[in-house]
Formats: sequence, C-alpha cells, structure tokens
Amino acid sequence: MTNPKPISQPSLARPAVSTSLSVSPTATFHSPPASSSFMASLAQRAAAKQLKPFNTEDIKILLLENVNQTGRDILSGQGYQVEFHKASLPEDQLIEKIRDVHVIGIRSKTKLTAKVLQEAKNLLVIGCFCIGTNQVDLEYAAKQGIAVFNSPFANSRSVAELVIAEIIALARQLGDRSNELHRGTWNKVSAKCWEVRGKTLGIVGYGHIGSQLSVLADAMGMNVIYYDVVSLMAIGTARQVPTLEALLGEADFVTLHVPETPETKNMLGAKQFEQMKNGSYLINASRGTVVDIPALIKAMRAGKVAGAALDVYPNEPAGNGDYFTTDLNPWAEELRGLNNIILTPHIGGSTEEAQRAIGIEVADALVRYINQGVTLGSVNLPEINMRQLTLDEPNHARIIYIHRNVPGVLRRVNEILGDHNVDKQISDSKGDIAYLMADVSDVRPEDIKEIRDSLDGLSSRILTRVLY
Repeated sequence: MTNPKPISQPSLARPAVSTSLSVSPTATFHSPPASSSFMASLAQRAAAKQLKPFNTEDIKILLLENVNQTGRDILSGQGYQVEFHKASLPEDQLIEKIRDVHVIGIRSKTKLTAKVLQEAKNLLVIGCFCIGTNQVDLEYAAKQGIAVFNSPFANSRSVAELVIAEIIALARQLGDRSNELHRGTWNKVSAKCWEVRGKTLGIVGYGHIGSQLSVLADAMGMNVIYYDVVSLMAIGTARQVPTLEALLGEADFVTLHVPETPETKNMLGAKQFEQMKNGSYLINASRGTVVDIPALIKAMRAGKVAGAALDVYPNEPAGNGDYFTTDLNPWAEELRGLNNIILTPHIGGSTEEAQRAIGIEVADALVRYINQGVTLGSVNLPEINMRQLTLDEPNHARIIYIHRNVPGVLRRVNEILGDHNVDKQISDSKGDIAYLMADVSDVRPEDIKEIRDSLDGLSSRILTRVLY
C-alpha cells in the first residue's frame, strides 16, 4: 500500500510520529513463524499515519529560557520551525514574537498573562518545561482553546536529593564553616552540630517530592512524619499527622513541598514559627510565597529556628546577575546576614537528569497535541485520547472542536458530521470548556473544508482544528 497523497494545500513537511508501543517488560509472546509478506503487511497496517494541520502554514515554535536540548531536538526532528532563546523576553518583545507562533515553550520566568495571550492569534499550545504553571493564565488560555502542558514529576528526585543535602549541611553548620575557612578563619567546633540519624523530619505536602524525600530520610535513620490536606498512604515507617501544628511541634527539621495557592500563602508565619521546636530547622523548596520571610528572620535571630535553607522567594530575578537585592525584596540584605542559612537560586530541579527528562516529557506532549490532538497531561483542557490513525486509513481526517460547554452542542456537531462516516468520536468537558474529537473516513478536500466552515459557524465554537 502506498502512502496517502497530501491534500492540495500550502506545503508542509509531514512530522514523524513515534510508533513505539509500551508493553510489560515481563510479557512474553510466542507466535508461529509468519511469511515476510505477511509481516510487512502487518507492519504497514500498524504504522501511524502522519497527520498534518489542514489549511495551515508550517508549525512555528518559540522556545525561551534555555529549554533543554532534548526537547529542542524532538521538536526540530518533527520538521517544525523552531526559534530558540536562552533567556526570557521583555513583555513588549514577547508580545511581538508570540503573534506569529503556534507553540511557545517556557520555563518559570516568562509570564504568559491575558495581556500577552490575547495577542497570540495563532497559538495552539503552551509547553511549560518545569513543574509549575502559575506563570500562565490558565483560565484565559483555556477560553481561547490553548492547551497547556507541563512536567509535574520529572524533577522530583533532584529536589528530594537537594533537601537531604541541606538537612545535613544545616545540622553540621557546613555553610558557616565553609565561609569562615574561605576567609582564612579556622573554627573547629562541635557545639550545636548534630547527626541526622534519629532526628524527626516533618514533611509538609506528601506528593511526589515529599514521598521520595521520605524514602531517602527513612534510609538515613530519620523518623519521618508528614502532613497533607488529604489522607495518603505512608511509605516505609513514615506516619501522617492530623494537623500542621502537630507536625511543627514534633519535627526537628521541617520541609515544605506544597503548591502556590491562596491557602498556602504565608502558611509559615510568626504563629507557626512559635509552634516549632526550639532549635529546629526549616527548608523551603516549594514556592516563595509559602514562607513569611520577615517572620523567619525574627525567628532565626531569636534562636527559635537554628537554621534554614531557601531555594525559592516571593520575588525572583528574571535572569542571572547581581539582582537579588533589597530593590527586589526589601529584606534581602537582612536575610543574607543570618548565620547557618543556605540560599540557593531556585535550583531544586536544576540537574542534567531532571532537565533532560523535562525536555523529553513536555516536547513529546506538544508533538502528540500538534500531530494527533491528544490532550493527556493538559492542565487546563479536558484530557482526551484516541488511537492513532494508520496508513491503511488514507482518506481519514481527525476533527477537533473545542467549544463552550453549553446545552445542544453535540446535537449541532453531529448534524454537521451526520452526512459523513464517523469511525470514532469522544468528548469530555472541564468546567466551562469542552473538547470533542472525531475521526471521519472517506473524506475529500472539499468535504474537510465544508466540515470546518460549518463548525466555525457554530456559536459555541472556541477553536476548530482539522488534522489530515
């Protein structure tokens, strides 16, 4: 069987789509020998059909903030036009650039606000090559039919290992001793330096990072307790406590692993520091707004908190340089002047392994969405998956209709598709936004144009895409 000929439209290099399948590593299948012609036919039927957008110019991608090479290679390998920048862009330059692209990839410093996104007339999807998505106006993006993907778990191990390192460094006052010796001062002391074995670690937020940290701490002989807003099964010898207050009163080390929400803003303030054990330690590798920094400074000066490690801050510089000053955060100089405090520039997930994994995960999600319309992993649209079209389905088109979730839409859509053979169809909603995907067979170019024009004419429409 020959490959299907593309519809007569502006030329577009067809992106390659992975045909690898995920199978159990323990599964073994035994089949009788087959003829080479049969095997060739089977392989051809299993091969994915390479879809492309109908009536659309080449896919243009803008990558900012030094997205890892793994992600850039995956996107470039698809034949997309990829523009890469090592840093974020000022808002005016970002607006100018985003007007012309179909995909934008960012990390944590680029702010995709409604003001920026309203200029992105061609934008289909946003890739956040990081854990969080609070730098994107998710609601506005959804209302424009723009999907958003991130990598919520790829750097969990990196963050957990950093926290373990900081626990030991704080317990032994390694930062102070190192700074002293760099200045030429020999200060060999053991007072208030501790082993971590037998101490209690309190983990606030027992998700992917918190649970990995729990395993590492348990292996080091620490007693692990954790607090979470939901009941979660403990790993190893860890145990869940009912309240944050209970955790603070028992833990020698408190580490925070919670998202940035209105509920978590300043969740550790003056009241909570008073509830902590005298001489305890604090580590924050979650979000900068979770800790009241002036309250922490007072607690450390009073000796209530013996040491702290901060990787995140309420206001962070947009790029590398001498920017962590009182102009950015009014308490910066006071914070830097404290003893036994480790300050790092938001590097919890900044390892080669984590960045490679994030690059692969997010780039793969972008490719699936661009080529197939699959929304698995999207943080702001309904998660929809449908099997790939194959090469023995040459005259099929995939219709994607993103619309407002109002009564009567499916009836109107099915009236439009009713004159065609719909092989499969799936629909789901998330709040006010709904996502419909349908594969239609035996269609001609004029049929596709008619379907698209009809869907575009519906009052519920947010975005119509046709992949062929």
